Amino acid sequence: MTHSTDPVSCGIAIVATSGYAPDEQAVARAIARFESSGCRVWNYYDPSGKHERFGGDDAARVAQLHAAARNPEVDVIVALRGGYGLSRLLGDIDLQLLAESGKRIVGHSDITALQMALLARQGAASFAGPMICDDFGREDPSEFTLGEFWSCLASDTHDVRFDAGDSPDLDLSGILWGGNLAMLCHLAGTPYLPRIDGGILFLEDINEHPYRVERMLLQLFHAGLLDQKAIVLGDFSGYRLSPYDNGYDFDRMLAYLREAIDVPIVRGLPFGHIRDKTTLAVGSHARLRCSGGEAVLSMSGYPALDKMGTRLLGESA
Repeated sequence: MTHSTDPVSCGIAIVATSGYAPDEQAVARAIARFESSGCRVWNYYDPSGKHERFGGDDAARVAQLHAAARNPEVDVIVALRGGYGLSRLLGDIDLQLLAESGKRIVGHSDITALQMALLARQGAASFAGPMICDDFGREDPSEFTLGEFWSCLASDTHDVRFDAGDSPDLDLSGILWGGNLAMLCHLAGTPYLPRIDGGILFLEDINEHPYRVERMLLQLFHAGLLDQKAIVLGDFSGYRLSPYDNGYDFDRMLAYLREAIDVPIVRGLPFGHIRDKTTLAVGSHARLRCSGGEAVLSMSGYPALDKMGTRLLGESA
């Protein structure tokens, strides 16, 4: 199957399940960018309805998501942004509706809560990837991010190649799952975190000191959630070290975890709160190969757009 990084002519819905847009012009830029690519956009986010730090009160944000799921012309639901707010909605979201709608739900950060709930309760795939703020709405969007987004959604297979540094050599397969580390810890012990053994767990976070990353991973370990084929680390940035750390940094933390947890840990995945991010098919079958510090994460068996008959730009209808 041919992989394309060109945009796909499809229906895009924008929903604010978490925070509101701090820059309303970013939303306008994202809509214009989608429309110039041949997409039709339904924007369910109403900036006049923002509530406290959220993109609407709880009922309004659930209603946005349900309306997008019920719209037969929508193929992809893209989150406005992360932040916080999805946790308040999990008991009210109709997960069966979302799963049966066949919409491809895209986002990261706080959106991890919804993606894990869909996987845990419905066995439904979703996509960890860019959001309106601060990806599609940038004045200078990342060509890598947009290209990875369309490439992943346009085919039912997708490969991500990256520099894995000092990661161990391996070749293994499993269900790809994960997302924001803080959100996974937050969901532990709830019915919204899937219980996957022998999977490939990917993780990212922002503004978390290495000791907090270590603490959260140890929490998952002691909760019995790290019985995985491998752990793949994306971006962990935005933290500050201090003289008190006395030489303890991310590398020292990672070295400790590799000794304490009997699971291979691969680093360098281009994913997280960064400008250049890939798109990952959550719940897909994945194969992770790493040799000599070069890694390839291959995904397959997920609901791509062309599998549903959606027209690729430049192809006949």
